[in-house]
Amino acid sequence: MKITYNVEKTFNEMRLDRWLRNQFGKIPQGLIEKNLRIGKIKLNKKKVKSYTKVKINDKIEIYNFIYKENIFQKKNEYNFPDKIIKENENLVIENNDDFIIVNKSSGISVQGGTKSKKNLIDIFSNSKIFQNSKPFSVHRLDKDTSGIFVLAKNRKTAQLFTSLFRLRKIHKTYLAICHGEILDNKGIMKNDLIRYEGKKKIIEFAETLFNVIDKNSNSTLINLKPISGRKHQLRKQLFILGHSILGDKKYNNKIKNTSNNKKLMLHSYEIKFMINGKKYTYKASLPDYFKKMLNTKNLSF
Repeated sequence: MKITYNVEKTFNEMRLDRWLRNQFGKIPQGLIEKNLRIGKIKLNKKKVKSYTKVKINDKIEIYNFIYKENIFQKKNEYNFPDKIIKENENLVIENNDDFIIVNKSSGISVQGGTKSKKNLIDIFSNSKIFQNSKPFSVHRLDKDTSGIFVLAKNRKTAQLFTSLFRLRKIHKTYLAICHGEILDNKGIMKNDLIRYEGKKKIIEFAETLFNVIDKNSNSTLINLKPISGRKHQLRKQLFILGHSILGDKKYNNKIKNTSNNKKLMLHSYEIKFMINGKKYTYKASLPDYFKKMLNTKNLSF
């Protein structure tokens, strides 16, 4: 049995695995990968990878893929204790009919995957906040980055936020503590960043405005305003600059970590946008470990 779906406008530029979860529910990543590999799920009659982005009117064909509870291995889903749900509900900065703003903790993924059972989407799916709806992710935030994150409550709002991000009408500000003294007090970082989709090499241009808040010979507290939105953009650009972020295990300048810090010192601090002529501004308070590091490095905010 084959079922064919046409991709709606709401899901334009969404990863295929995310589309499948929006369509069917909490499918384990391993099950998605397996069915793509054996050709039971095809995009425009071709085998593709789970990270392939779908476009409007693309045809997704699904062969003999029956929706049953045992196939989706419900027994293996992460059962979130009320304590975890409550802890994350307490991090909500804004809650209205269309979206919530969360001050995300470091160490928690936005979406589930093979290595990320504990994630915001599943946690808030079990929250009373989304009792009559479901959470839609509208942008990215690295697992180890803390701070502002937006979850839409319906497809219409999710589509709106996706459009605002694409048109660069949502303005985000990050704070980072970096190794060493950044000499220029302000400026713009412009880089060609490299990433891979499988074996395919992709080069993307990235721009970020920066402003130094405080610094000394050992460390710098910096304000970052990304103009583009590339994967790991801020971490990569500061690494290229020679001033990697404290706690960054992937992009670092081989600087010995003498502070025993295990957290990434990158925080999504502020977000600004406008909807129907109304301005919205939200700020996320700094985590305690971030404040402690500021004191340790003699930096002021």
